Amino acid sequence: MTVSINYAYIIPQRKQVNLQVKQKVGTRCILSMARLLLLLTVMVFLGGCRTIDLDTGFARNEFIHASIIDQREDRFPEIQPLLLSEEIKQFVDMQVGDYPDAQSRIQRLQELLFDQEFLNLQYTDAKTHTAIEAFRLREANCLSAMNLFIGMARHAGVEASFQTMEVQPSWDRRGGLLVLSHHVNATGRFSVQRRYVVDFTPEIALQQLTASVVSDQYARGLYFNNLGVEEMIHGKLDQAIVYFKNALFFEPELSIAWNNIGAAFNRLGNREFAEYSYQMAFNADDTNATAINNLAKLYRLLGNIQLAEQYEQVIERFNNRNPYFHYARGQVALEDSNLEMAEFSFSRAMRLKQEEPDFYLALAMVYEAQGLDMRAEEMRLSAQNLLAGNYAIYRPSNQKLRIIDSSRILRDGAPGITITFD
Repeated sequence: MTVSINYAYIIPQRKQVNLQVKQKVGTRCILSMARLLLLLTVMVFLGGCRTIDLDTGFARNEFIHASIIDQREDRFPEIQPLLLSEEIKQFVDMQVGDYPDAQSRIQRLQELLFDQEFLNLQYTDAKTHTAIEAFRLREANCLSAMNLFIGMARHAGVEASFQTMEVQPSWDRRGGLLVLSHHVNATGRFSVQRRYVVDFTPEIALQQLTASVVSDQYARGLYFNNLGVEEMIHGKLDQAIVYFKNALFFEPELSIAWNNIGAAFNRLGNREFAEYSYQMAFNADDTNATAINNLAKLYRLLGNIQLAEQYEQVIERFNNRNPYFHYARGQVALEDSNLEMAEFSFSRAMRLKQEEPDFYLALAMVYEAQGLDMRAEEMRLSAQNLLAGNYAIYRPSNQKLRIIDSSRILRDGAPGITITFD
């Protein structure tokens, strides 16, 4: 499936591909080339909290920096993603006003947004909307839906904040670009030990333990970053740069916006600004392998092959330490019925990140295909135990609201986390 854009990375695609990749695991194996190419291209951008060991020798260039972040005020004060119209406020008051406590109000709000008899909000990745636009059009991506939900929740007197999460390997080709998406949802607390999470696209596969609550200002930066990506997809590079600059006005260290404005400069032929922007992206976030990969491609384009190869080697080492790289490679192998490679890759992923239930479930599929039913059951039980014993992990489901009670974690006689779906 296509994952909604919360904050999107732009990855320039090569027009022609001629690649042969082999992997040795016991015997020499060749994976499906087209899918493996995408895997190798995209997986460098899914690093979680792992840092990249690379000294780029970067130093800020005050002239270029001031040329990029060149505004003193918001260029789009009229755009208010969280603003509610009087119609929406009256809708919330009428439908939620009689509900006495925060939990029942949150449950009611998610019904209003997603049930067929009410707004029946539908997913679209075509455009990032404000709360008012999403309400009127009855469509949204995850950021747009959370704009509307958080605005409504706060109007109803309930705590609500944006929360970013990384998704497992997913990518989308749009307008000659490769767009890598992360995810945003909403969260808030009823008490010290009880909180909720609301998702618009709960069927996506999340990287566990990567949730981070962010400020409204940060979310506004993400909003304009999205608008910039959408303009780039339609070939409107100048307008894309205007939006990316506005994102950086709100969050000057927003690594993803630096990466994306670099891609826009690169497409316009401004290699100097592109290089600086990619370097700023990595300087702001030393887990941003997207920027390093884009720098490697830029240096090849400029004929600096030695530096390009140095950066490519860094990315290769980074991939080898990235559990989701091995997990995605295992998925490719499993689709090709290469069970030996799949088992090797999933086991490697599990060794690198033992708290990810999906790795155990993937191994269970491999063992089941090999006729090793007892080992498959052991893996499934391990995944279930992880979920039961760690309140910070929740699995996507077809339910959009999760109420998480951490009061029973590690208490004698308690099986673990209590999650109710409404």
